[in-house]
Formats: sequence, structure tokens, C-alpha cells
Amino acid sequence: MDRRSEPRRQADFSVTVWGVDTRGERFLQEARACDISISGALLSGIEVDLRCGDVIGILYQGRKARYRVVWVRCDDGGDKIQAAIHRIEPDACPWQELLGGEAAPSEIVQPSELPPDWT
Repeated sequence: MDRRSEPRRQADFSVTVWGVDTRGERFLQEARACDISISGALLSGIEVDLRCGDVIGILYQGRKARYRVVWVRCDDGGDKIQAAIHRIEPDACPWQELLGGEAAPSEIVQPSELPPDWT
């Protein structure tokens, strides 16, 4: 039985993810987003250890938002991490246009607003 309160859409696109891993080290990397909704997604290809409750940033096509990690697991190959994420209010959904909505121009991130190089 599906407990989700909103519809999900299958997708496969690249996002930039940044945050602090379980060792307290900052990271910045590309990952894949799939199974998206207005308030969440499933990320795959994560190369750092995360835990439930961590807050990460997501950047997609110039739009950014903060997300809380709901759960993590190893991917099918066992060498990378998958993470289910849930958007933190009041941040706007960066892939809203893929779900049928349009993002306001004020939500578009300028290059000077991108996260610093944390690598």
C-alpha cells in the first residue's frame, strides 16, 4: 500500500547536491533524481555517507532548495548511496515545471548565489 500523499512522476535527471556528510566534511557532487514529486525525490549515485535527518541542498537548472534526508540505502551495486529526500518549507520545488507548474522568476539562482566550492 502506497502511503504517499501526493503523486510521483518517474524521471531521470542530474542535480547538484551539497551538504555535510556523516564525518562532518562538506561535499559537493552530482547525483541523479528520479521518482519526483512537488515535495520530494529519490536520489541515486551519492558518493558520501548520509543519515536520516541530514539537511542537504539541491540545485536543478538554476533553482535551489533544502531537503531533509528521509532514508538512505546502498544502491544495487553496493558502491553508492540512494536517499529519499523531502523538501523543507518554505523553499520552492526546483523541478516544479516537470510536474506541470511554473516556478517564479525570483526563484532562479544567479551564479553568484551558488554554494561555495566545498570540495
